[in-house]
Formats: sequence, C-alpha cells, structure tokens
Amino acid sequence: MKTIQDYNFKDKKALVRVDFNVPQDADLKVTDNTRIQAVKPTVEKILNDGGSVILMTHLGRPKGKVNPEFSLKSIVPEIEKVLGHEVKFCPDCIGAEAEEMASELKPGEILLLENLRFYNEEEAGDKDFAEKLAKLGDAYVNDAFGTAHRAHASTAVIAQFFPSTKFFGLLMAKELEAIDKVLKSGEKPVTAILGGSKVSTKITIIENILPAIDNLIIGGGMSFTFIKALGGQIGTSLLEDDKLPLALEILEKAKAQNVKVYLPVDTVVANEFSNDAERKEVDIYEIPEGWMGMDAGTKTRVLFNDVIMNSRTILWNGPIGVFEMPNFAAGTIALGDSIAEATKQGAFSLVGGGDSVAFVKQFGYADQVSYVSTGGGAMLESLEGKELPGVAAINN
Repeated sequence: MKTIQDYNFKDKKALVRVDFNVPQDADLKVTDNTRIQAVKPTVEKILNDGGSVILMTHLGRPKGKVNPEFSLKSIVPEIEKVLGHEVKFCPDCIGAEAEEMASELKPGEILLLENLRFYNEEEAGDKDFAEKLAKLGDAYVNDAFGTAHRAHASTAVIAQFFPSTKFFGLLMAKELEAIDKVLKSGEKPVTAILGGSKVSTKITIIENILPAIDNLIIGGGMSFTFIKALGGQIGTSLLEDDKLPLALEILEKAKAQNVKVYLPVDTVVANEFSNDAERKEVDIYEIPEGWMGMDAGTKTRVLFNDVIMNSRTILWNGPIGVFEMPNFAAGTIALGDSIAEATKQGAFSLVGGGDSVAFVKQFGYADQVSYVSTGGGAMLESLEGKELPGVAAINN
C-alpha cells in the first residue's frame, strides 16, 4: 500500500482529497468535527516534512450550483481550530484564482478550495475538470475514505495525472487495514455481527464474508425474516416476505462453509412502534399477533455475549434493536458492552455502517473499540468485496 509515509513532501504542494462533509446547525456551525480530526495526522506529516497542503472536499449536495449554504467558507474556523493552523480559503476550486493561490502557497501553509460539487463535472468524473484540479499540486493524496466508493473527478480520475506521486493518506490506510484484518489477516475466531432492518441490503456482504468468518450473529429487524423462514410466528415484526427463501439459502451457505449462525432466541416486543408502547419479553418464535419485536431479549444478550467473548476479531454492522427509543436500547447497549469487554481483553473490533457508528458515538463506545470506520457506504462496499474506485486509482 503506497502511503504518504513513503514520500518526503519537502517543498512540495500536496493536493489532499479529504471528506469534510460534516454536519452543521442552522447557523452553519459544525456540530461534529470527527471527520476533520481524522485527517489531522496526514496534514501534520506533510507540513512537518516542509510541504504545503491544498485541501479539497465536497459539502452537502449543491447539485452543480454555487450555493452559499454549502460554501466551505463556513467551516474554515472549525478546520483551523482542529488542525491548529491558519487556513487560507479560495472561493473557487479551479481556474485562475485557485492557480494563483496555490502557486503562492509556502511550505507549512494550508489552502482550502471551495466546494468541489459546485461543479457537475466532479460527480460526473470529468477528466478535464480533474486535470484542472491536478494543476494545483505536485502530489496527490486521497484521505477521503467516505467517498472512496465514488468514481468522482477528485477521488478517482485525478490520480492518473500523478503517475508516481499518488498516495493514500494515513486515515485511508487505517480504514483499509481494518477491513483487511476482518476479511484476510484477522486472528481467529472471527465473528461478524449484522443488524439493522433489511436482509436485502446485507446479502452481498454476507456472501462475501462467509469464507473469512467463523461466527455470524444476525440481529435487529432483519432477524425476523430468518425466524419466519424457519417456521416462527413473528406477529407484526419487520419482515421481507419475498426474502424468505433467501434467508434459508444464506443459512445453508453458512453451514456449507462451517460458519456458525446465531439468531436471537427471545425478544422484547411492543404492541405499537413507540417508546411508550406496552412491552414484554417473549420467545422469538412465538410472538403474539399484534405485537412486534423491538429489541434483543435477556437470553439473546447472554448468547451473543458468549460468542463475542470467545472471538479474536469482531466486525459490527447494524444495531440489534430500536436503540433510538430508550425503552428498546438495552439489547444494543449490552452488545456494545460485550464488544468493549472483548476488545479490552485483546480482540480487534471494527464498527462500521451508519447506524452502528451513530450508536457507538452516542453511547460513548467509540474509544472502547479498536476502530470506528468513517465511511458507511465505502466500508460496506469493501466488505462486499468490491474494489473501490478511489482505492483502485492509487493502486493501479
């Protein structure tokens, strides 16, 4: 893997693709700076070498139009605060002004270009647009894992203009190493925990990871499709009726690969989809009519904990209950506790995919697991076995 550690940036201008698509409040103040924090080591390495940094990113979905609401100018103060350096801002990302500001950049300085998505050419993967961006730097660094699955001008196409000076940033390298640990080099037993609502969104992941794992824990809404396929009564629980044959097929494939599958054995049910609903704990195969499964039950939490505590490598994607409602968060919290404890005892744990990342941040588990992925879609596509365009562009 060709990372920035393999290069000295002294007197070089590094064009660094970052993912600063950060959440903001009504006053455009940044409400979560995790993505900015994540690229600090890359920026520091380049500046410490005696190079300068030109940051490029998108923010929101301006759909190819200049829109002040999506201007990166609003996030400059937060970037300066996190990186601890003054950040110059260019009101465009290509053209005469961008070229002039880039050429005047001195070693140790940082320049932020305006939102790449103010141009339709960015998402279209336009080669001329990529070439105009490439003019601004001497080396190209991709540290935007969150957009690595998109074949955009700044994430994939631009790399061809830097045949010998294109590199992965340190964040990108960490993300790829974490996924590699789960799929290839992880210490066994390897356990994958897949939750969330739909089997259909996880099929390719399951099929791709089966050869690499020893245990598969299936929880959350998607588990009811499996329970129904196995003959259970699931009341009004979430169900993908057309995926019942597929659920059985997945169980067969797992058996053929010697992968042990663990499904919930009991569940906390409610008589309506509300935090204040009536609730009780029942056998997952015997959910009464008019009731729906909302969280993992007590016996399930113990079962899952036993599997996790005997694992050396753990992948977690998707909650196992409706954790957004406090009365149905206990199962996912118990799962978080188990993973944190296994990690403390030396297991490697990777958490990725929107809802599980939201959960670990909200409930304070982010520092208790080995790695929290910054890229939902990119991580899922990696787990599906796809080569991400942003990764291929550096490797090729």
